[in-house]
Amino acid sequence: MKQNLIHKIFSIALSALVLFSTFSFTVEKHYCGNRLVDVAVFSEAKGCGMEMPLKNSMKKSCCKDTIDVIEGQDELQSLSFDDFELETQEFIVSFLYSFSVFYESLPKQIVPHKDYSPPNLVYDIQLLDDVFLI
Repeated sequence: MKQNLIHKIFSIALSALVLFSTFSFTVEKHYCGNRLVDVAVFSEAKGCGMEMPLKNSMKKSCCKDTIDVIEGQDELQSLSFDDFELETQEFIVSFLYSFSVFYESLPKQIVPHKDYSPPNLVYDIQLLDDVFLI
């Protein structure tokens, strides 16, 4: 049971790692002067309304937009066990063999009286007779 749960958690963690390592996105930031006005992920940043149109380019606009592109990995490298050197293969095999000893299950113990219910005690005879072991 524990081994199955650990296997599922490890599989989910590795699949999330692969997903997020290949995931790419953009972060847009809009500055008005030196102040950060808006930050947007996956969409376009909203302006502050002080942008100058391109026709009146004589004055410099105080606003600027920056775009940060965070690119994920394009190619994933797949290795097989045969791609490793012989020493590395021996180390992996010996490590896995010695580590597997910790996960051996114990033999199932049989409890013959697990379904037996004890009789109801109506009176505690030793207490009634004042018999105590000293």
